[in-house]
Amino acid sequence: MGNSLTDATPSAPSNVRLFTSDKSWIEGAALEQLNTTARLPGMVLAAGFPDLHPGKGIAVGAAFVSRGVLYPALAGNDIGCGMSFWALDIPARRLKLDRLERKISGLETPWDGDLEPWRERFAIAPSLADAGLGTIGGGNHFAELQVAEEVRDAEAFAALGLDKACAALLIHSGSRALGQDIFRELLEGYGANPLGEDSEAAAHYLARHDHAMRFARANRALIAHRFADELGAGLRCISDVAHNMVTREDFAGAPAWFHRKGAASTREALEHGALMIPGSRGTPSYLVRALAGEGEKAAWSLAHGAGRRWQRGYAKSRLSHKYRVEDLARTELGGRVICEDRELLYDEAPQAYKDIAQVIADLEAAGLVTTVAVYRPVLTYKVRRARDED
Repeated sequence: MGNSLTDATPSAPSNVRLFTSDKSWIEGAALEQLNTTARLPGMVLAAGFPDLHPGKGIAVGAAFVSRGVLYPALAGNDIGCGMSFWALDIPARRLKLDRLERKISGLETPWDGDLEPWRERFAIAPSLADAGLGTIGGGNHFAELQVAEEVRDAEAFAALGLDKACAALLIHSGSRALGQDIFRELLEGYGANPLGEDSEAAAHYLARHDHAMRFARANRALIAHRFADELGAGLRCISDVAHNMVTREDFAGAPAWFHRKGAASTREALEHGALMIPGSRGTPSYLVRALAGEGEKAAWSLAHGAGRRWQRGYAKSRLSHKYRVEDLARTELGGRVICEDRELLYDEAPQAYKDIAQVIADLEAAGLVTTVAVYRPVLTYKVRRARDED
């Protein structure tokens, strides 16, 4: 990789741009996947970010712009997956972690409340996937209680109505079974092939895609509601930015198709005024302000997190001889982790992720973001085992 933040590798197509520095480690397999996608018919830009890592045939941490055709397979199965960040009205000093760690549960199981107001609020029709509404899901999804560690832009922080003394909540989840069903239907009908932008197939997919986007936002909001309810706290949404999607947006003065796979939308971040880019359960998260100046060069996209250093399934063999399950339930920052799935606990260990501070430094050096505040995770919820009823 060159010294410039936007140099591509020598063998890369001319439409590839990398927003990484020599200090960020990017696997060759990820670059190969990025370059392969950039060569697809109709593709005009492929942007890779410092969280870039190999996915299932498609690089994660990337955004792609095409004309004339769209590639729904690039968005994957978790359509609408994203991060929502919430201000809580409970002082951080009042958090009783021992009690909360014992008390908070059930975020992986269906909510027993009335879903109709949530459907109405987010304009989502009833579906067979509704049992997943308000549930986190597996993999790297989580609900995390955080506290402000450092405010770097006091003016922007105040403009967002944030209070350093109060706790906050970060939710990472998506469209659950609904997105999986849409993706399965797509693959059965068209595989990874492109769809003509004016085709009936494209119209059908986009209608279902947009439903999944709304479902994912409703899902994150309901998870936040359930978590805050356990705390006895009020909450307010600061930002909700998706990072898996296909959208029609302006590019170079004309409409184009944007495909984001683990890449946050700059335009959504600008609309909300902020974006939370998380590290891992053992490293800080960064509340950033998106900058529009270099937006088009970066496909109006940003890194969505730290990005994986190790593929899933490798972490346990690398860490189990050094760390017990009990060790991984506590972080070096003093945080607690609720994850009663042994494999997942190892898979999502902080060591499996890249250096979030370097990711943010690269984004800042590229003129894509400025940091507003740094938040520390204090309680990360992923999954509890099913409890037998009394």
